[in-house]
Amino acid sequence: MNKKLLVVLTNTAKYPDIKRATGLWLGEAVHFVDEVQKAGFTVDYVSPAGGYVPIDPHSLQMAPELDWQWYNDKAFMNRLGATMSPGQVKADQYSAIYYTGGHGVMWDFPDNQPLQELARRIHERGGAVAAVCHGVVGLLNIKLSDNSLLLKGRRVTGFSNIEEKLAELDKEVPFLTENELGARGGEYSKADDPWAAYVVEDGSLITGQNPASSAGVAEAVIRFLKNR
Repeated sequence: MNKKLLVVLTNTAKYPDIKRATGLWLGEAVHFVDEVQKAGFTVDYVSPAGGYVPIDPHSLQMAPELDWQWYNDKAFMNRLGATMSPGQVKADQYSAIYYTGGHGVMWDFPDNQPLQELARRIHERGGAVAAVCHGVVGLLNIKLSDNSLLLKGRRVTGFSNIEEKLAELDKEVPFLTENELGARGGEYSKADDPWAAYVVEDGSLITGQNPASSAGVAEAVIRFLKNR
């Protein structure tokens, strides 16, 4: 089994219509990568445009100690400053692709065809396709070789409408993640309590609802790959 995983990050640093920063929700990268590296996997980082990945400052306001350890790791931060572009990535080198969130992804994940092609190829070779929180919007438009949508008829979760309202950003995003997952034929479910960790496993498709779900998504990916 190939022990390399591909982690997808946003390049979007600001909401288009309001004066508020966005970017990667740091913990959604950190908690996933920390788990998979402990299990013996290595990771590479890719973003829609390549290069610099901004960090959402709001993700630091409530960051646990693990996040700060990674934030203070210069080697990790340098990698976030120099991510690969999709054209530099060879899909057959990876056993899984994982889409991180942060509101920035709403603008640069859904329509990025090179990323969709990477995910399709990893999926069709038997690899895992995983995402957490807003990162699931990267799955919305992935089409398989038979032209069907990856999400159609698959069990899935992602950032819920109620969580978007509680974050007071439901009027600032271009669409609501939960609604669009359903519109693509996904069978959406969520935790009873907003912000609670919640992971849905549908074979090779593994999704988490919110930032608290990131480590759980990693654990599910590890299980899937070890049992493949």
